[in-house]
Amino acid sequence: MGFMTFKGGVHPHDGKEFSKDKPIRELLPKGELVFPVSQHIGAPASPVVAVGDTVLRGQKIAEAGGFVSAPIYSSVSGTVKAIQPRRGAVGDMVNSIIIENDGEMKEVEYVPAEDAAVLSKEEIIGKVKEAGVVGMGGAGFPTHVKLSPKEPDKIEYIIANCAECEPYLTADYRRMLENPKELIEGMRIVLQLFDHAKGLFGIEDNKPDCIAKMQELTKDEPRMEVCPLKTKYPQGGERQLIYATTHREINSTMLPADAGCIVDNVETLISIYKAVKLGKPVMNRIFTVTGDAVAEPGNFDICLGMSYGEVLEAAGGFKVQPEKIISGGPMMGFSMFGLDIPTTKTSSSLLCLAKDDVAASETTACINCGRCVSACPEQIIPTRLAKMAGHGDMAGFEKWNGMECIECGSCSYICPAKIPLAQSIRTMKKQILAERRKK
Repeated sequence: MGFMTFKGGVHPHDGKEFSKDKPIRELLPKGELVFPVSQHIGAPASPVVAVGDTVLRGQKIAEAGGFVSAPIYSSVSGTVKAIQPRRGAVGDMVNSIIIENDGEMKEVEYVPAEDAAVLSKEEIIGKVKEAGVVGMGGAGFPTHVKLSPKEPDKIEYIIANCAECEPYLTADYRRMLENPKELIEGMRIVLQLFDHAKGLFGIEDNKPDCIAKMQELTKDEPRMEVCPLKTKYPQGGERQLIYATTHREINSTMLPADAGCIVDNVETLISIYKAVKLGKPVMNRIFTVTGDAVAEPGNFDICLGMSYGEVLEAAGGFKVQPEKIISGGPMMGFSMFGLDIPTTKTSSSLLCLAKDDVAASETTACINCGRCVSACPEQIIPTRLAKMAGHGDMAGFEKWNGMECIECGSCSYICPAKIPLAQSIRTMKKQILAERRKK
């Protein structure tokens, strides 16, 4: 059987054995919860509560700050303790709403839809927007904006990103095994918005149980199809997933909608189902705690706003002191200096590694082997771009298509000289984008 794929990519050790067989456990918070008002791409949300207010679980505490923005809801009942800047996962200070959890989990009354199939397209998008659904695979782009393309009649494919190609992560895998019907219902709701579209579930072939289960559940769905993908990183990248499933190509100047596609993550589609069918806003997500430094790796249904440290405690804490702590996966995640950091809509995992192999590696001179070029899924020349970045050559960097880099890290991973190619390219991209904003 042939599997769909793309050109380039790498095959890192997936590390999924730590947590893939651990069923999802519901985790209730103990202490205060912190809700940053920026948990999405776009304008920060604006607080609609004040210090001293009593709130319920599911109550809106911040409203969207614009069209490209998303509201935020409390995941617990309690009292607003403060509204002040708090440290985020990447080290920045973000204005946040701090709620003292009363431990009672008293909820607002939700308004479910008796039959989602009779809702109009405007009603569906309105419910998704009001629920604060964003891209929960890490991008954080407000989903109601993604579901409102300029020419909806030209959308031909709704692609569910079920690849979970990032090593160690298993949250989407457990979702597909334990909540496949919710995922399918989320796809069904999105298909109501696009009359000419087909739903594709792109699943890597290292998840044969998920492929079999989804194929069984969709066998009588004429508008849905399961697409087995070759296991390769970054198979779950938006451009790579679109090419693997449809053979259509996009670049940095295009949106998936320009190729007739919309891509949504597993957790996002389930959040759409909950928003439209159950009337529930985004308050929870599935979160993986894993790595060889963790005592009891697992997958947890967490309340947003909990600290990374509290979730780690539920996984038994450290069995050895880690040299590296990462929010997300090892390829595209980012290092953390501490665990007193709140989880947000885009927080997918905590990875704790006993050894920091990257820091221990010694960088040597480039030997012009070309491995980074072969591995690059965008078919650009990372070693040349990194050299231009080191010399501050913005014009040359753009001429050699540096802005097409998707920052997947495949080049850094495969480089025998251990040169931090992706990091250099990423820094130059940020500098160029900053210059463009100035102009």
